[in-house]
Amino acid sequence: MGGLRGSLLLIAIALAACSPDAPTPQYHANDDPRLLSEWGQLGIAGGELRLADGVVPYDLNTPLFTDYALKLRSIWMPAGLQAGYREGDTLDFPVGTVITKTFYYPLADTPGMVAAGDGHSLTNADGSLDLSRVQLIETRILVHRENGWAAIPYRWNEDQTEAVLHRYGDIVPLQMISADGGQIDFTYVMPDANQCASCHAPDSNTRAIAPIGPKPRHLNRDFDYPDGTRNQLEYLTEIGYLNGTPASAQAPRNADWEDVTAPLEARARAYLDANCSHCHSPVGPADTSGLDLEPNVPHGPAAGFCKPPVAAGAGTGDRPFDIFPGRPDDSILLFRLDNIHPDQMMPEIGRSTIHAEGVALIREWIESLPGDCG
Repeated sequence: MGGLRGSLLLIAIALAACSPDAPTPQYHANDDPRLLSEWGQLGIAGGELRLADGVVPYDLNTPLFTDYALKLRSIWMPAGLQAGYREGDTLDFPVGTVITKTFYYPLADTPGMVAAGDGHSLTNADGSLDLSRVQLIETRILVHRENGWAAIPYRWNEDQTEAVLHRYGDIVPLQMISADGGQIDFTYVMPDANQCASCHAPDSNTRAIAPIGPKPRHLNRDFDYPDGTRNQLEYLTEIGYLNGTPASAQAPRNADWEDVTAPLEARARAYLDANCSHCHSPVGPADTSGLDLEPNVPHGPAAGFCKPPVAAGAGTGDRPFDIFPGRPDDSILLFRLDNIHPDQMMPEIGRSTIHAEGVALIREWIESLPGDCG
């Protein structure tokens, strides 16, 4: 496998900037380096943020909303290692895998302000970012070590030359221009290392940290690579990063929540999957709520249809059911999405603003649902 892997990785190397001073990816088995650059996954050169040789960018059909931030995601594995395909779960990444997610905003025309990201990455095909167009906020590392996954947050400096380890997170005041031209003043909250487990511990039985984005249903989409547009699952297989993959047509695929040509049901369920199901699943941290927002759960109480809340309180908004078909204003689910009060909002962390477009999608979906809770 080593020779084949070496040959196929020539394709992945084309994803990198290939500059003489390109960083070399590193796996840190025991220590958490103070500087992001010590991981060698990303580097600054020529006014750009660039991925190192062999570090592969990827995207999701429908991503998690984080205060309108855009995200550059990447995967790297040491030579000779592969991930295993798992149909309904995160890919089975080997020890040594490093996954990065860099959060950034487009710069607004007004100095000192950022623009709301519209979900479309500003990265070039090789994964590079023109730093004159963006403000970098943070990069989160997920590394698979012998004793499990570790989440490590790094905060970018003002000069956008380096990111420094911030175990205790950070608070970043921002002024943002929204899509309609309005101004939103908010505080971007960078989670600390322990808070990462609030989302990245999807099994309440083990509480083990794990990736949640790289699942087949999220990855089964096209990506514009330097040598052409390819399906991500097929591409990862070709370069030797993934094995056991079925043809993309046979793999599960979530809808793109912004694709208005897709069925409304598929778009809404994909949105709830990406934003909620890592907690709201049969084994998730919110399993006691009895609400399962995974995409294939049929309409019924388990999916929130006509399901009264398990516990009353401010989080219900005095609404009778999680989802009241045809009546979004009587649905707890919409109340919690359309909220930024700490004891009422969902998700509980990870945002300080309301995703107006996402709320509009869920409202439209609930309005379209037939039936009654009488």
